Amino acid sequence: MRTDSSPGTLPAREHLPAGTAGAPVLDVVIPVYNEEKDLEPCVLRLHDHLKRTFPYAFRITVADNASTDATPQVAARLEAEIAEVSNFRLEQKGRGRALRTVWSASEAPILAYMDVDLSTDLNALLPLVAPLISGHSDLAIGSRLARSSRVVRGPKREFISRAYNLILRGSLQARFSDAQCGFKAIRRDVAQVLLPLVEDTGWFFDTEMLVIAERAGLRIHEVPVDWVDDPNSTVHIVKTATEDLKGVWRVGKALATGSLPLDRVARPFGDDPRDRDIQDVPKGLARQLVGFCVVGGLSTLFYLVLYSVFREFSGSQIANALALLVSAVANTAANRRLTFGVRGRGGAVRHQAQGLVVFGIGLALTSGSLAALSAASSDPAHSTELAVLIAANLAATILRFLLFRAWVFPDRQDATPSTVVASHTPSSPTYVTSATAPNAASYATSAAPSYPAGGSAGHAQQPPLPQRSGQQSADHLNAQQYGSTQHQTTQFRAGEAADGGRQDATMRLQPTRPYDSTEPRDH
Repeated sequence: MRTDSSPGTLPAREHLPAGTAGAPVLDVVIPVYNEEKDLEPCVLRLHDHLKRTFPYAFRITVADNASTDATPQVAARLEAEIAEVSNFRLEQKGRGRALRTVWSASEAPILAYMDVDLSTDLNALLPLVAPLISGHSDLAIGSRLARSSRVVRGPKREFISRAYNLILRGSLQARFSDAQCGFKAIRRDVAQVLLPLVEDTGWFFDTEMLVIAERAGLRIHEVPVDWVDDPNSTVHIVKTATEDLKGVWRVGKALATGSLPLDRVARPFGDDPRDRDIQDVPKGLARQLVGFCVVGGLSTLFYLVLYSVFREFSGSQIANALALLVSAVANTAANRRLTFGVRGRGGAVRHQAQGLVVFGIGLALTSGSLAALSAASSDPAHSTELAVLIAANLAATILRFLLFRAWVFPDRQDATPSTVVASHTPSSPTYVTSATAPNAASYATSAAPSYPAGGSAGHAQQPPLPQRSGQQSADHLNAQQYGSTQHQTTQFRAGEAADGGRQDATMRLQPTRPYDSTEPRDH
């Protein structure tokens, strides 16, 4: 599937409008395991902060990861005493499993989580969720490694954190600065599409989610935080680091082989200003030309090196043929992935076969040039041969781009798509959608990712955000950041409404005890 022309499964980001509905806008999840001492102070402090500073309705959800101490009793008591607190019990350990379970079942449009020790100063919570409410970003993370962050922790943890992020940058080309700060938020529509692709159920859950989101082109907002290390943390550093490195290897392998369907997490056409239509200019041509030139330049250098090596023990024609063959295979693979955005193994053999036909044309041009040079001079200098080959390769490169674009990797979606108009009149505080929506809780208990078979969903505009009585409107938070215009009609491409299975569902947390027999228990 061509990712540069795919409408994606996510709608264009919209500012969530302010309103007076009663459902929570923000659901803050606190994953806990044997935290009977810290849980109550954490919840009371967080609840007091949100009551004083957050203008929307909210909920605090305690996600108990199969605790064996008095944590379940403490959570149940807090749920009974505080209206905004909810309790969710899991019979299996794993922070990632807890977050995926609760986030998948929550109806709040903004989902967040934080560690029970509250190492991160809560004043960063509103800046964390504000860009998600405004429609500016898809995910938001707190960063302890930002320049303006103020962090108090020991040198051992500082070294481990920075080393881990250097590994992510070097191996997975991650650009976010802090993968494991326990202070993150995500839009619900993004979570519903992204979470099924995340396999890890433990501490690597955060990193895997961020890497997939970043590779899919989603926008990640980073917030500098004030952070004080908890000296009583129960995290096993060696075990966690080992599992994280295994996760880095697994995700890196999946990205290298193209097995992750990242195009299904992409935003639709038109959301990215780089994808907007320009009159009389084919869509994506400028980007493809730049990518093709870069790949072509590197391929030419690679070809010249190979030719010089092969020329040491063979004639010019044989050296040219071998160098051109090897570089052509590499050039086709690079253009397939980088220039034309084709991911996965589907059609790879056919593309290479067509690339070899293009290689044959290039071989004819370069071989003919060498034959003409030999006819003109019986013993041409090596530098002359290279100059002739560069000129011949330039002509072959122009022809190669035209053949790649029109024949090998054609854009079959250039035709103007029909339009589906979805209207929404905000009249109900409940987030109601199609009855055919999937049960998101089924994502929560699946250890392995599930990749549905194509298609994308149309989304109507989000309903009004509920406000707590007596609180000011969210537009007073940052008048310059938030727009005040509310649209009642939104247009989407026809492909966005093709798959009803991706529509949002209204789901409510139930105090049940889910158990997935398909996953091994953590010990």
